[in-house]
Amino acid sequence: MSSSSKALDPAFQGVGQRPGTEIWRIENFQPVPLPKSDYGKFYMGDSYIVLQTTPSKGGSYLYDIHFWIGKDTSQDEAGTAAIKTVELDAVLGGRAVQHRELQGLESDKFLSYFKPCIIPLEGGIASGFKKPEEEEFETRLYVCRGKRVVRLKQVPFARSSLNHDDVFILDTQNKIYQFNGANSNIQERAKALEVIQFLKEKYHEGTCDVAIVDDGKLDTESDSGEFWVLFGGFAPIGKKVTSEDDVIPETTTAKLYSITDGEVKIVEGELSKGLLENNKCYLLDCGAEVFVWVGRVTQVEDRKTASQVAENFIAGQNRPKATRITRVIQGYETNSFKSNFDSWPAGSTAPGAEEGRGKVAALLKQQGIGVKGTSKSAPVNEEVPPLLEGGGKMEVWCINGSAKTPLPKEDIGKFYSGDCYIVLYTYHSGDRKEDYFLCCWIGKDSIEEDQKMAARLANTMCNSLKGRPVQGRVFEGKEPPQFIALFQPMVVLKGGLSTGYKKSIADKGLTDETYTADCVSAFRISGTSVHNNKTLQVDAVATSLSSTDCFLLQSGSSMFTWHGNQSTYEQQQLAERVAEFLKPGVALKHAKEGKESSAFWFALGGKQSYTSNNASTEVVRDPHLFSFSLNKGIFSYS
Repeated sequence: MSSSSKALDPAFQGVGQRPGTEIWRIENFQPVPLPKSDYGKFYMGDSYIVLQTTPSKGGSYLYDIHFWIGKDTSQDEAGTAAIKTVELDAVLGGRAVQHRELQGLESDKFLSYFKPCIIPLEGGIASGFKKPEEEEFETRLYVCRGKRVVRLKQVPFARSSLNHDDVFILDTQNKIYQFNGANSNIQERAKALEVIQFLKEKYHEGTCDVAIVDDGKLDTESDSGEFWVLFGGFAPIGKKVTSEDDVIPETTTAKLYSITDGEVKIVEGELSKGLLENNKCYLLDCGAEVFVWVGRVTQVEDRKTASQVAENFIAGQNRPKATRITRVIQGYETNSFKSNFDSWPAGSTAPGAEEGRGKVAALLKQQGIGVKGTSKSAPVNEEVPPLLEGGGKMEVWCINGSAKTPLPKEDIGKFYSGDCYIVLYTYHSGDRKEDYFLCCWIGKDSIEEDQKMAARLANTMCNSLKGRPVQGRVFEGKEPPQFIALFQPMVVLKGGLSTGYKKSIADKGLTDETYTADCVSAFRISGTSVHNNKTLQVDAVATSLSSTDCFLLQSGSSMFTWHGNQSTYEQQQLAERVAEFLKPGVALKHAKEGKESSAFWFALGGKQSYTSNNASTEVVRDPHLFSFSLNKGIFSYS
C-alpha cells in the first residue's frame, strides 16, 4: 500500500485525520484544496470532490467520498473527478463509500453537510467563465424544495417558472421575496426562510429587506404588488411542468455483472455473497441505483476502470439522470447494497463499519431497551434521526373482541392503558412511491386476548398490502421516539374501552377508572421535544405533582394548568395543546407552583406534600451485543 500511495496525488496527503468535511475542486485536471470560506459554493462549470470523515465508536474513522459534477462541466473534468476519487480512497486505506452527485440531483446525505443548502453558481475555472462576484448583481429566481435538506435550483426569471406547488425565492438587489405556492408544503416554506437568511447574510451583508408573498393573495399596495410588478404585472400562473430532473428511476430486480477488462458480463444464479470474488470488481444494477463492488485485493487501476464502466453502463442504457452510482469496498458494504442479496452471512461486516447503528438503536428502543438517557437538570438537545417522513396519512384502530374499530380523526393520539391498538402510517420516503409503518400498541393493562387479536389483525393488514409495511410491536412506556413524534400530542389515559377489558375489571371486582370528559383527572406533561413529549394520566391527588413537570387538572367543566418551578417553556406550551386536544375550546385556568388557588387544591382533594427533586435519570449506556453459550450456560460479552 505504501508503494502505491506514493504515486497518488499529493493534494491528498494527510487527509481524513479529523472529523468533518474536506473539499477539492478539479482545476486543470488536478484536485486543488478549496478554502473553507468557499464551502457550499459550487460552480456549475466545475467538478468537486468532497470527503466526509465521521468517527466510529471503536475510535477509527468512517469515510464517505462524493464527487460533484456541475451541469456545465466538461466530460474530461467529470472523468478526472471520478478517477481522483478512487485515488483518494486508496490513500484512506481503500474502505470509503463513494457517491456520484449530479447538480440538481444530489443525495440527502451530501446536502446534509451544508447548512442550510448549497447554491450552484454560474461560472467555473475550466470554462473560463467569470465568477459572479466579478459581475454586476443579477436578479435570480430559485425554486426551493426539500423538507429535511434543501434543494435549491435556479430557474429562468419569468412568470412561466412559477407554479402553485413549489416555494420560490426571488433574490433582487434590495429585497428578497419568498413566493409560497398555494399547494406548497409548510416544511418547505420554513426551510426557504432559512435559505433567505443565508442569502441575506452571505450576499447582502445582512442589510436587504425580506418579503413573503402568498399565492392567490394580491394587494397592489404591499410586497405582493411589488413582487408581481417585477414579473410585468399580475396574471394567472400555470401548473407545475414535469422536467427530466423530476423523473424518478424505477427500482427493478437486481442484476449482477462482473467487470473484466472494461467489459460487463451478466452473472447467472441466485444473488449471494459467495458470487463476489475478492480479486474482481462487480456492477450491481438495481434500476434506481447502480453499485460498483470492489474486491479488497483489486488494483487501483482496476478500481478506476470499474468506476468508468458504471458511467458508461448508465449512458448506454439511457437511464434517467437521477440514477445513482455508489461504490462500496469488500467488507464495508452498505445495508442498501446487502439487502439485494438473498444470502449474506451475518457477521461479515468489517470492524468499524457502523452504518445503520442509529436504526439498531431505534430497534432496541422499540423493544424496550434504553439506549440513551437524559437528565432534567442538564437537558440534552438530542437529535433523533427521523426514520419516518412527516406529512403522511395516519390511521388507528382500537381492538374490541375480534374486530378493530377505527378512531375518529379527533381521537388519534389518545391511548387507553387497558386497550390495544393497530397503527398504520402511510408516507413517502425518498424516491420511493409509498412506504408503510404498521405496528401494534399494547397497553400495560390490556388483556391477553386483545393482544393476540391485535397481532393477528395486523398480520392480515400486512398481507393485504403485499407484505410491504415495516412491522413492529410497541409497549406502553417503551415507545421509541420516532413513534411518539407521529402523534402530536400523544396522551395515555387510564382504563379501557374494549369489552374484554371491562369484563376483566368486573370479574376482579375492581373499580373502572376509565377516563371520561367529565371526571376529575390529572395529567403529567413531560419531555423536551416531539420525540419524547408523551402525556400520561396520573392519580388526581396532590402527591402526583412534581416540580420538574407541568400538569393538567380537569375537574368537571374546569381545566387547570400547573407549572412546576423547574418545568420548561416547551412543557408549558405542550400543556396548552394537550388541554385543547382533550377538551376543545376549554378556558384554561393557570396555576404556578406556590401560587395555587384554593379551587385548585380542592379539586385535588386537598393540599399535600409532593416531590420537588429532579426525576431520577437513566443510566447512559450504549447497546451491547452478547452471545449465549448453551454448553457453558453463561453470557459472554461480544
